[in-house]
Amino acid sequence: MIIDAHTHIFSPHIVSHREEYISRDPCFAMLYGNSKAKLVTVQELLASMDCCEIDMSVIAGIGWVSHELCVESNDYLLECLARYPQRLVGLATVQPQVGDAAIKELERCVQGGVKGLGEMRADVQGFDLTSGTLAEIAAYLVAHDLIWQSHASEPVGHIYSGKGVLTPDVLYPFVLRYPMLKIVLAHWGGGLPFYAIMPEVRVALKNVYFDTAVSSYLYSPSVYSQVINAVGTKNVIFGSDYPLMSPTKALVEVRSSGLTEPEQVAVMGENTMRLFGLGSWAK
Repeated sequence: MIIDAHTHIFSPHIVSHREEYISRDPCFAMLYGNSKAKLVTVQELLASMDCCEIDMSVIAGIGWVSHELCVESNDYLLECLARYPQRLVGLATVQPQVGDAAIKELERCVQGGVKGLGEMRADVQGFDLTSGTLAEIAAYLVAHDLIWQSHASEPVGHIYSGKGVLTPDVLYPFVLRYPMLKIVLAHWGGGLPFYAIMPEVRVALKNVYFDTAVSSYLYSPSVYSQVINAVGTKNVIFGSDYPLMSPTKALVEVRSSGLTEPEQVAVMGENTMRLFGLGSWAK
């Protein structure tokens, strides 16, 4: 079983009205303001999955600043989950600053089958990860065994579109504040797992998972073995960030990373199955 734990799709309306949404939302503008940034619908994702022999994909939203655009995006995501339940897993998006409306939207999406929230962007959406704003949302996620997926970025290295400022020093206090919350930090957590060579940090990261999205844009292939040595095999999950990166390229990197076959099997599917409660791991 191969699962891509990090992909993004958009409704045909958003794809065909890119300029409208660029003007309406700063997160969308940041990520897709460049016309070369590819936008895809669910049909293109499914075709890519078939080509790459990927069994399932996790489809996530983006950090929409507007509550209304969160709802619009979630509508399409729920439609896709209903149509392709054997191929897709969903993470909805909410704007925590709208309070009760965010909780109601989360509840609606959970009823529609989503497994949590993602890809949340506190830096762009304008909320503090350690403030009381998130307390009710985090409590709901924990109570229902759901996931919080967040963008993460490196405090050093090259600048790129959408990098943001969700760096380890910002993310780690969030992890400490919600130790029971299942957290997925995208893009290797901006380097946070490297701090797990500190014993207290490794303990704190026990419920934190790091996806490999666009790994080759950020790190050398040795990142796989180094992170696994630091946090353990079960805390690493494969993700491509399709359509930003081809899943084929991402899978080639995993297979040539030097990981053992059992480690590859775990990273490319088993860990995500367990985390999201899919298939036999849900029993």
